[in-house]
Amino acid sequence: MFMSCGDALVDLFSQAQGVGSGDSPGEVAFGGHVGGSPLNVALGLARMGNRAGFLCKNSNDFLGQRIKQYLEINKVDTQWLVPTELNSTLAMIKTNDDGSANYAFYTDNTADVSLQVDELPASLPDELSVLSFGSYSTVLEPTCTALLALAAREQSQRVIAYDPNLRAMVEPDMDIWRSSYKRFSAMASIVKASDEDIRTLNGSSASLENFAADAISAGAGLVIVTEGAEGATVYASDGRRTRSAPIKVKVIDTVGAGDTLHSSTLHYLQANGHINGAKLDSASVDIEALVRFAATAAAITCSRRGADLPTLSEVEAALSA
Repeated sequence: MFMSCGDALVDLFSQAQGVGSGDSPGEVAFGGHVGGSPLNVALGLARMGNRAGFLCKNSNDFLGQRIKQYLEINKVDTQWLVPTELNSTLAMIKTNDDGSANYAFYTDNTADVSLQVDELPASLPDELSVLSFGSYSTVLEPTCTALLALAAREQSQRVIAYDPNLRAMVEPDMDIWRSSYKRFSAMASIVKASDEDIRTLNGSSASLENFAADAISAGAGLVIVTEGAEGATVYASDGRRTRSAPIKVKVIDTVGAGDTLHSSTLHYLQANGHINGAKLDSASVDIEALVRFAATAAAITCSRRGADLPTLSEVEAALSA
């Protein structure tokens, strides 16, 4: 079993004038969809046939009700949602011509960033093998402190996975992100990060290889670094590395691609017996097969609008095509 912890929001995608109710110059048209990086990770794991839970503080407003309904329809276990009267978080998204996305987040005193330590579950199921953390919920208080406490409490009993998924527009202070990264990554067996994350944290000339080496020195067994259309590289603690082959796909947008790669990596590791109890056996992982599986899953998401993560059968069909 997996549990993802953190953000839950509604993505509002900017649409061209005339798509909405009229052609008025003052019209601002949006199409909305449930999102949030950790939520997407839980969604991706469930769609691949895993038992996946989601831990988050979720609003009782109509958007929060939609979030819970969407999780339940996708067979994500919602028993760890903590209800609140605070409003749901919103993310405004404008898709660029190349499919990349510009974000504006509205997180001031909203539900998913208000989780308190005393609202954490007292215990977690014995069958839970992986706890995943990431994105702005790992830097905004009080949720950051709550999730750090959970990771520290559980790290001896579960594999910890971490994707900083840095959002400077939510928290512009890089020192806060660096502190959060250092604390979460020190507990993580699996670290996934984008080249943009790494260079925002460590400077525009930061070495991706050095980032991976540092994460492994801190205790990670596997590090996955994504570089957008250029692919992803997996680094193993025994010194092996491999890069995904180029995948041709018509990109609609890149929303959820990194979350897909993260969730499909976790699925692959569990499905192939590399996660046993609280341990990741990174030495036994076929990292070429891993990155091929995860990159294929991410490419499928890029071919669809929004964070529409693939099922296991879709990934298997694409791999065999």
